[in-house]
Amino acid sequence: MLGGLFSQAGSTFNRVVKPRGSIEAGDDKPPSDTEPDDTSILAEKFDNPEERFIRVLQYYLAGWHIKPKGVKKPYNPVLGEFFRCRYDYPDRSQAFYIAEQVSHHPPVSAFFYISPENHVSIVGELRPKSKFLGNSVSTTMEGENRVTLLGKPEDGEYVITMPNMYARGILFGKMVLELGDTCIAKNEKHGLFCDLEFKTKGFFSGTYNAIAGRVRQSSNDIGELSGRWSHVMEIKNTKSGQKRVLFDAVKDGQNVSPKWVLPEQQQEPNESRRLWAALTEAIQMKDMERATVAKTSVEDAQREQRRKREESGDIHVPRFFEKVDGQWLPKLKVPKDPQEAVVAVQQWIFPLVVPRSPKPTP
Repeated sequence: MLGGLFSQAGSTFNRVVKPRGSIEAGDDKPPSDTEPDDTSILAEKFDNPEERFIRVLQYYLAGWHIKPKGVKKPYNPVLGEFFRCRYDYPDRSQAFYIAEQVSHHPPVSAFFYISPENHVSIVGELRPKSKFLGNSVSTTMEGENRVTLLGKPEDGEYVITMPNMYARGILFGKMVLELGDTCIAKNEKHGLFCDLEFKTKGFFSGTYNAIAGRVRQSSNDIGELSGRWSHVMEIKNTKSGQKRVLFDAVKDGQNVSPKWVLPEQQQEPNESRRLWAALTEAIQMKDMERATVAKTSVEDAQREQRRKREESGDIHVPRFFEKVDGQWLPKLKVPKDPQEAVVAVQQWIFPLVVPRSPKPTP
């Protein structure tokens, strides 16, 4: 099922940029199996490239405490499945998010987040590879997030990879989810890099959700990251030794802007919540036999569609994304004017929905 992990792109936005309304389709409250999205911290208004890089790291790290509840009857995205939502921020600015399963063998999910009025966009893809080990599973999260600060075109892209995921208790016992291994954040235009380690808890020592990292410009260390992504993270200036809080998930993690999603009956058949509605209901009722039937029904339909394509020679063409030079990009040319961009993105993602009045231009 798309929309959980990926919609973190919209999840961490705007405490630094303060200045993520209803429309005719009505407001959608987050369902019980998901969390609303955090609002945090990404700004393009800092003159110092180092500070902008740290703010991008801050955005990235601020979203990981919003992790999905563990379920033992997993959703496996099917080819052509998509999830879309909108964020309405308190200052009347908006953001949009779309994720689509663009490949099934191997599985690839492409995603795109944009908030034109806040001058930020994120595009990327996820290529998970899972390995089952008895009562545990490890998932290698190949892929990357490419962040663009639209108000700072001279920065180019901020590219961030993702940590791997580990789950214990998938068959029996309490399910525990952890992030592990090293991911990389970089901005090549300014020679800025961060090696960020997500630490898993050892059997006899250690703590859950610990992180450690170094921020470098060229070959010089300029900062050191430490803490726990589920609690408090700090950064220490290498030269001065001064520390500051990067993100406090306990204090600020509840500053949320919920997603707006079309009511299920108005969604398309291959839209995530509608596609998996029977499975979601069975899981919520703790009826695993019914959940198995619902999951099998979706997967059998997917196999039948694949068989028909093979017989006819048809090739699946993704609806929202296209592959360009090895990267999955949205099939949309975003206007430079923020107000025009809001209208264009709204019409592209939600073509049949009446848009809300945009934020007035200052």
